[in-house]
Amino acid sequence: MTDQEYIKKVGLNIKRIRVEHKISQVMLAHACDFEKPNMQRIEAGKTNPTLKTLFKIAQALDVSVNDLLTF
Repeated sequence: MTDQEYIKKVGLNIKRIRVEHKISQVMLAHACDFEKPNMQRIEAGKTNPTLKTLFKIAQALDVSVNDLLTF
């Protein structure tokens, strides 16, 4: 798996968990103190989120960072 493929899978995993928690993309972005376009890029796999970003997302979704990275 290439780096880009992995980043895309992480983004899709974040989206899946967000949808399972019935949270909109706007609500998640707000909870993480991000702009909505930032969250869109993360979920689309168009940006490589930092560990700090993943930690914020995990906290907002009430999951572990490992949950975001495991698929």
